[in-house]
Amino acid sequence: MMRGAALVAIAAAIGNLLQGWDNATIAGSVLYIKREFKLQTAPTIEGLIVAMSLIGATVITTFSGPVSDSVGRRPMLIISSVLYFLSGLVMLWSPNVYVLLIARLLDGFGIGLAVTLVPVYISETAPPEIRGLLNTLPQFTGCVGMFLSYCMVFGMSLMDSPSWRLMLGVLSIPSIVYFGLTVFYLPESPRWLVSKGRMVEAKRVLQGLRGREDVSGEMALLVEGLGGGGGASIEEYIIGPANELSDNEQAPEKDQIRLYGAEEGVSWIAKPVTGQSTLGLVSRYGSMANQSTSLIDPTVTLFGSIHENLGDMGGRRSMLFSNFGSMFNMGDQGNNKKENEDVESLQREGTDGSGVDSDDNLRSPLLSRQDTDVENPASNAIEQVSGMDIGGGWQLAYKVSEGKGEDGNRKGGGGLKRIYLHQENTTGSRRGSVLSLVGGDVQVESECVHASALVSQSALPSKDLISQFSGEIEKVKPSAIAKGPGLADLFDPGVKHALVVGVGIQILQQFSGINGVLYYTPQILEQAGVGVLLSNLGIRPDSASFLISGFTTLLMLPSIGVAMRLMDVAGRRSLLLSTLPVLLLSLIVLVLGNTINMGSVVHAVISTVSVVVYFCCFVMGFGPIPNILCAEIFPTRARGVCIAICALTFWIGDIIVTYSLPVMLTSIGLQGVFGIYAVVCALAWIFVFLKVPETKGMPLEVITEFFAVGAKQGEPGA
Repeated sequence: MMRGAALVAIAAAIGNLLQGWDNATIAGSVLYIKREFKLQTAPTIEGLIVAMSLIGATVITTFSGPVSDSVGRRPMLIISSVLYFLSGLVMLWSPNVYVLLIARLLDGFGIGLAVTLVPVYISETAPPEIRGLLNTLPQFTGCVGMFLSYCMVFGMSLMDSPSWRLMLGVLSIPSIVYFGLTVFYLPESPRWLVSKGRMVEAKRVLQGLRGREDVSGEMALLVEGLGGGGGASIEEYIIGPANELSDNEQAPEKDQIRLYGAEEGVSWIAKPVTGQSTLGLVSRYGSMANQSTSLIDPTVTLFGSIHENLGDMGGRRSMLFSNFGSMFNMGDQGNNKKENEDVESLQREGTDGSGVDSDDNLRSPLLSRQDTDVENPASNAIEQVSGMDIGGGWQLAYKVSEGKGEDGNRKGGGGLKRIYLHQENTTGSRRGSVLSLVGGDVQVESECVHASALVSQSALPSKDLISQFSGEIEKVKPSAIAKGPGLADLFDPGVKHALVVGVGIQILQQFSGINGVLYYTPQILEQAGVGVLLSNLGIRPDSASFLISGFTTLLMLPSIGVAMRLMDVAGRRSLLLSTLPVLLLSLIVLVLGNTINMGSVVHAVISTVSVVVYFCCFVMGFGPIPNILCAEIFPTRARGVCIAICALTFWIGDIIVTYSLPVMLTSIGLQGVFGIYAVVCALAWIFVFLKVPETKGMPLEVITEFFAVGAKQGEPGA
């Protein structure tokens, strides 16, 4: 079912393999570049050669997000592969330092596009249940590229006169493979296609990615993602058989959502719950306003409540909702005969009678006017709405508020409301429980479940939704609701809140020193004395450092494999909080090993083990997760601009760390450098604990809605 999305993610992640290849190659070849151009006494030029690709990445990143919003993700990835290829050819030729710098600049352009857009592309194409796993692939392929490159550099270093030009120029070969994949295999992002009104194409892409014909729910979700929801709130619903809950004549029908099951004649009713909430999510939401003195961000508390209530279900589809099929319907109460007629009508319009949508399910209306009820005219104001599975156990439904103002429009707070529903972690029967429903306590003698509901204003006004969704979904005109990306979006409370998280974690990741260590691993290990470990084999110190570096990257691969397995189980936040302390400890040991005189062999062993542990823990958490989070937490309308801001922060930090590392190694030594990195890691743990929420298993549009709710609760006086 998820095979299409997984293969597409693997193909896109080849761009990060080329980045890893380049990182390792320049780390090895810079030793020989220094000798040819006599840069031993010019650490500034040496740092510039390495950092030039980072400068290129920074420049291109400034435009990559907004441009990708305009022309698409796929064309930008194609351009990235072309830039990789051209830079490899120029580096192979480089007659002097200046041409080499130009080649490194082109290489940086390719790297910037790939590193910025591949996580976005994967997030926009992956299903919520495995989005974390697939978005860890770029980290995995990057390490594969590093390992292959170190093997190549080690082999060349054993030659009498190693050629750094050949080391760098080989990049052109895998870039041809990447070009072929981007041109002939990768589809365009379905979210981007929907934003441009190319609904038929988006449907076709989604069907290929999901491996099924029924993608109506996700199509509706993507349309909703084009606009920001207003007045988002969290509500609690109780869901049970329609013939049980509908017996309560005091419950207003306008607040009821009818959910039709897969079996003919079976329907369920969802009713809002008032009074004392029994749900952790709603209870936490109600109490967040009282946390003004707490240092923990309200958004962290809110997201934590969501995952506590999901319990062991994680991102899997709710057991209850799997029985509902894909139809949530809102309408007037009727007898069982009327219910059967409604279900049969729905089956004729969009299903095959078994609860599975037909191939042409998108031709069935998502919203249509019910037949006029002469005996109950008031019920005519309620439209019939479909509810749809949108992944991760979440369902999308709608609620239409009644009442119009003098201008003919719906009154404030009215109009079409979208509802993101998720079954809470309640198991077994609720028989005999007294449920506080609208209109009074109701004794429910049947199986009922609780469901969380995130309710907000729909992206479309109800009148537009009625007129455009009354036919095929392909007729929806996103231009009616989606505005072009603008700076005004950055001042939306939810977007600002997400930017604080995204920019903050990118800054801390870079100043933990990882990229500087990666670029200069051979030199760091050589300075640490790893040559002692291999001197008996007759291997030169520079070749020994390459071999140790290659072995280190090889050990990183299973670590990333563990991270891929846990990313959608334990979650992003948990992985960060558990790996950062190990990172800190390894850095402290490394500092002590370089401060205390333990002898050359012990010193080399401690340094090597510490670097290996540092790398392995880094790629399990702090390596992939910042990019994963940044690709998840921004709304569609502002994703390109916000990703550009976060990526710009990433590359500027990378430049500072990489350019300053040679100077820092000369002035304060290894112990001083890693001491600074240890302090940053400690600060990073505090930041994650206080500010970074858990986003596993949630549709992107739901994540951004919760950020808006959390930002609202975090405002003074909220």
